[in-house]
Amino acid sequence: MVGLDTNVLVRLLISDDEAQTRRARKFVNEAVARDEMVLVSIPVLLETEWVLRSRYEIHRSQILRLFRSALETRELYFENESAVEQALVDWSRSGCGFADCLIMAHNRRLGCHSTATFDAKAARLPGSVAI
Repeated sequence: MVGLDTNVLVRLLISDDEAQTRRARKFVNEAVARDEMVLVSIPVLLETEWVLRSRYEIHRSQILRLFRSALETRELYFENESAVEQALVDWSRSGCGFADCLIMAHNRRLGCHSTATFDAKAARLPGSVAI
């Protein structure tokens, strides 16, 4: 298995740098040809959302589309994919940030019956409890 860093995933998602995008695609294709899984970890996904939103000013709806499209590719393996999918559903339906949605969904998949938070918005997410 090989992992991707945020900057590589960003290139794959938005192709903003032609040379780096080519190199990123070549890397992924070569890994897949060797039957290696290409991992997108939870921290990389969190940072990617932040970069797309803050640096590139991409709207939530477009980031949702980019992430859903990436989840559908056979080349990429997502850490705790079911939590990522649930987080995207929660994010699309709530006013919460992506990180909050992913934290709650990830913790539920790890077996937590609840996640304590001081964040009033996050406390409305499934599996959260305001303290």
